[in-house]
Amino acid sequence: MSQQLLPNCNGHCLAVTFLVFVIIAAFVGKTSASSQIDVDEDLKHLIGRCHRDEANLDAYNDCMKQVFNDLRAYFTTGVPSYNIQPFDPHHSSFVELRRGDPHGPGSLKLILRNVSEYGWSHSEVTKFHSEPKDQRIVYAQYFPEKSLEGEYEFLAKILGTELRRQGHWNLTLYDYSQTTSVRRVGEPGSLLKVHMEVDHIGRMELHIGNLLQGQPLNQLADGVINSMWQLGLPFVRPMINELVSTAFTDIFNESFRYFPLEKFLS
Repeated sequence: MSQQLLPNCNGHCLAVTFLVFVIIAAFVGKTSASSQIDVDEDLKHLIGRCHRDEANLDAYNDCMKQVFNDLRAYFTTGVPSYNIQPFDPHHSSFVELRRGDPHGPGSLKLILRNVSEYGWSHSEVTKFHSEPKDQRIVYAQYFPEKSLEGEYEFLAKILGTELRRQGHWNLTLYDYSQTTSVRRVGEPGSLLKVHMEVDHIGRMELHIGNLLQGQPLNQLADGVINSMWQLGLPFVRPMINELVSTAFTDIFNESFRYFPLEKFLS
């Protein structure tokens, strides 16, 4: 990386640079057979394209946005030599959401297992900015189409009545956008925290297996959900944000927490 990129760079600056860098690194690696030398040279070249200038942060942010978009073709490969997993598809083995007190009048528990998420290779980063003081980067992303699938377990208790369901589910979102924030919560090597917010959904198709008893009722439930989801979105949006943020925090820490940034700073 050019020394011009890190003028008077303190610990906070390096941490933010780390966050920027490791996300870019996730999208590098032309094929699974690429050599270590090729990957390292690509990383140095890519970072060198964008020079951080405190007097003109807009130009730097635009440059970083373009770097993300130039690398969409690499989302499917990851960087095996640095244990960075592919981003398309994402995989999450376990995500859990709880609401209420299981010993009280009402509660809810939702577990998603073996979740796969597709569509990143066709997404576009539309905004990017960094917040050095808070060790954070934030980027907005648009997906013409994003799809997810996996298994679910659902348990709800309402006034002593228990409802249990489990099965397969799949979801496709069209004309979809989200904003993702990635922050380091301490010194280098400490945990990364990811928060995702749903910004817009143009259209949605959702199927939840075994939600009701019997195939005709399940088809009816799918039809009702897919025709009226806009009415319920304000209520379920916080839960969607929480589920996805939890999954992304695990994914980012597994791949990026110990990435050797110092190797590319010379």
